[in-house]
Amino acid sequence: MSSETLSKLSTYDDYRNLPDDSNQYQILGGELHMTPAPSPYHQEISLNIASILRNYALQHKMGKVLCAPVDVILSMTDVVQPDIVFVAGERLNIITEKNIVEAPDLIVEILSEHTESIDRNKKKKLYERFGVREYWLVDPANRQIDQFVLQERAFALKSSAGTDQTLSSAILDGCTIPVDDIFPSK
Repeated sequence: MSSETLSKLSTYDDYRNLPDDSNQYQILGGELHMTPAPSPYHQEISLNIASILRNYALQHKMGKVLCAPVDVILSMTDVVQPDIVFVAGERLNIITEKNIVEAPDLIVEILSEHTESIDRNKKKKLYERFGVREYWLVDPANRQIDQFVLQERAFALKSSAGTDQTLSSAILDGCTIPVDDIFPSK
């Protein structure tokens, strides 16, 4: 099952006027989508990845790592809340008081039964179109991460890293992560 499509919207302004009801909303191609809250296991994975990336980025003064919920405005009809984003230091001006106003350099999405189809298809195409330089699809069920890197305006699969393997970021130069450090024991 994918996230629920609620209605057709025309702009980010419509989105900003939604009531604060603790649900996570995103606009994909002008359609409003609501996604249930992530599972505790999803959140553990998110925290592990964000902590590793944040510590590395801070240590090497490379930029900022932010976690959901944070609005990333790709266009007035494409507003997403990725699980984790990284914005390189030379582009920190895209982070405003309320949101991020251009494509981050790295986006991480953690798959769930509610988001897998959207993350693998709609969002992947959207991130590619708006120039996200690196995209990770984290699959908790298979304990695997697919890493896509933008090459000539299209995503190319750089690696599929699983248990007992490492993942090396293309954007955070020198950042290599053992995949086993990402997935906690259930």
